[in-house]
Amino acid sequence: MESIRELYRIGTGPSSSHTMGPRKAAEQFGGKHADTSRFRVTLYGSLAATGKGHLTDVVVAEALSPAPVEFVWKPNEELPGHPNGLRFEALDAAGAMLASWQGYSIGGGSLRGEGETPTPKTSAYDLNAMKDILAWSEETGQALWEYVELREGTEIRSFLRDVWHVMQASVERGIHAEGVLPGGLGLARKAWSFYRKAHEAGTHLRRTGLLSAYALAAAEENAAGGLIVTAPTCGSCGVVPSVLRFLKETVDCGEGSILRGLATAGLIGNLVKHNASISGAEVGCQGEIGTACAMAAGAAVQLLGGAARQAEYAAEMALEHHMGLTCDPVAGLVQIPCIERNAFAAARAMTCAQYALLSDGSHRIPFDEVVTVMRQTGHDLPSLYRETASGGLAAAYRERGKS
Repeated sequence: MESIRELYRIGTGPSSSHTMGPRKAAEQFGGKHADTSRFRVTLYGSLAATGKGHLTDVVVAEALSPAPVEFVWKPNEELPGHPNGLRFEALDAAGAMLASWQGYSIGGGSLRGEGETPTPKTSAYDLNAMKDILAWSEETGQALWEYVELREGTEIRSFLRDVWHVMQASVERGIHAEGVLPGGLGLARKAWSFYRKAHEAGTHLRRTGLLSAYALAAAEENAAGGLIVTAPTCGSCGVVPSVLRFLKETVDCGEGSILRGLATAGLIGNLVKHNASISGAEVGCQGEIGTACAMAAGAAVQLLGGAARQAEYAAEMALEHHMGLTCDPVAGLVQIPCIERNAFAAARAMTCAQYALLSDGSHRIPFDEVVTVMRQTGHDLPSLYRETASGGLAAAYRERGKS
């Protein structure tokens, strides 16, 4: 299982799979063929279906500049390894191909070349299932975050501190920014309004208002192409920072506690990524928002004084109750319903954490089984519900525009 450094990625939105991954691929390929006259880039499946809304062509062209780029869009054709396929070709002045690379943007900003066997960049974890990690925790008496530090070294704290600072900054910018988000939907930012109203509201509404404001803030920054942290993806980047900021303010969590919470959240997200998928194009939004909710719920249990088994229970519930969630972005933009989903997932994460804390942590369906079921559910979803903007809410919005 990879280091959580590969899960938490600092970068610009709006999409880890459609923006960060293709940009990285273009930079790598362009760097090897800097003297090429021009490039041809073919996008397949989900990358082609929603690439324009996710700015895929924009970031790829920027990365390959100043050479001109010809784009070929094949939304109805998928390469065998993943729905997010792409092919780069370096061409000479006469149009003859000099070199090529074909691969996949597999989610969270990660890439995999055609025929490559996924190998961790950092061989960190010897346990790849929650049940084994819980057994280790019970045997040693150590917490989930301590397992992360055991496997990654205490230097992971410095990395997590950088992650936390970027998360905080994205929320802070978002709650003070106003105006309409780019993309053509005319969607106005709401975080600033929620934030102000929350401070004037009663205790119960204040909780909902602040969680919503913080989640909307980061998600709106992502939609505007701002600097965010994938947690585990760009489209779900608001859930974890919302919950952590809310707990920081309400239970007076110091930075050390927050970093330990981030370690636990990263471990949970890593387990989903390793054993299933965090790619909306592969398993729908359950893999993005569902995983983010599980990460935040587990971290919240820890910050509220719960045990490892209660954190596992909270993460299990959070993922279970997002089962089957489709990825159907309106106009291919990471805005509707993506931004609101961050707010609702943040609230659900807190609910799951409190429910688990009220229990003794025992339950019938373990986290690992839910991850397996989520993966199968995602594969059973028709492609129009997996980040192609051809079904669900995206189709309804498109049809309404015709009337």
